[in-house]
Amino acid sequence: MRCLDTQCCIAGGGPAGVMLGYLLARAGVRVVVLEKHADFLRDFRGDTVHPSTLTVMHELGLLQRFLQLPHQKLDRLEGWIEEEHVRIADFSGLRVPCPYIAFMPQWDFLDFLAGEARRLDGFQLLQRAEVTDLVRSGGRITGVVAQTPDGPLTVRAPLTVGTDGRHSTVRERAGLRRKDIGAPIDVLWFRVARDPSTFDHAFTHVRGGRILITLDRGDYWQCAYVIAKGSFDAVKAQGLEAFRESAARTAPALREHLAQLRSWDEVKLLTVAVDRLQTWSAPGLLCIGDAAHAMSPVGGVGINLAIQDAVATANLLADKLREGRVTDADVARVQARREFPTVVTQGFQVRAQNLLKPLLDGGRSPARAPLPMRLLSHWPWLRHQAARFVGLGVRPEHVASPDRRVQPVASAAGAPGG
Repeated sequence: MRCLDTQCCIAGGGPAGVMLGYLLARAGVRVVVLEKHADFLRDFRGDTVHPSTLTVMHELGLLQRFLQLPHQKLDRLEGWIEEEHVRIADFSGLRVPCPYIAFMPQWDFLDFLAGEARRLDGFQLLQRAEVTDLVRSGGRITGVVAQTPDGPLTVRAPLTVGTDGRHSTVRERAGLRRKDIGAPIDVLWFRVARDPSTFDHAFTHVRGGRILITLDRGDYWQCAYVIAKGSFDAVKAQGLEAFRESAARTAPALREHLAQLRSWDEVKLLTVAVDRLQTWSAPGLLCIGDAAHAMSPVGGVGINLAIQDAVATANLLADKLREGRVTDADVARVQARREFPTVVTQGFQVRAQNLLKPLLDGGRSPARAPLPMRLLSHWPWLRHQAARFVGLGVRPEHVASPDRRVQPVASAAGAPGG
């Protein structure tokens, strides 16, 4: 079996894993990131890059190049409750480099960040490397075993970080206990064409007991149709035409394009889960991102919370990993730092989901928008606070890990007066 030694092994090449790998390598830590897929090209993943993440990109000096990638900007969230127009959040007043949400395919985000990370000494991204087990020695986790096209690979490291998502192999192999908070909803993802010359701030559509979210992706709408937990088979049994008609009644602007939806193969089921680990770490191991806390799609905050976890982890551990003196107590500080914003955000998501459940159980839409929505619509200050909560989160993290990249030194001939 082939073996590889490094200072930090990261299992999972999603937002948390690639960002943490970049930050650690930037700080002079040798890091290996293992990703089971050959590329990042997987659709219907988190595509909302919030102001908190854009601020991190700014602090890393990557923002200008990042925003050259195709994306759409949304500076406010609005919606329809039956025939009542509601205003939910206004990001334009946030005092951040980018006071808006950027809609960008997650594969573009990850490709960009991985490309920047590959420029750094000490960073390795191994794709088609699926972590299948943990390596243990003396009661500690000392690395992982991964299956690759060239056979099994053992990666040994003082710290292994599980960033392998809500179905984490690392978490399962470590025996970390998970608290299932529950979610009464699932989501059906699909896309329909749109006219790129038009723009609609309507984000949420609630009509006739149906809920549909529309994300502007330039030349198409990415749509999230909310259904009751476990009801996808019942929805399919009613037929595709009934599904298209239901979507059209919920968001009438989609009607002329929904005929393009010709097969259930174009409708993807997202099984919603909300959970978190009771303990995020074990000797030699840490879990962050979805591996530590699966988030509901409510608010689109999952990718951004994962990025915040990665920034906090690098801030707390980078120097100690580089110097070979990281302790279990140091690793446990990541949970102490990041658990509170996770609990608060999940609490908000659960309350929002519970408001939706009566509609999905066959109830009627309210005759008018709920009181919190009406207050948001009428009070700009409240919309600003909602934007802070959704866009920046409960405890925004800022890059404090060191930048130990070797900076080029100007030659004497190129210096002024030389």
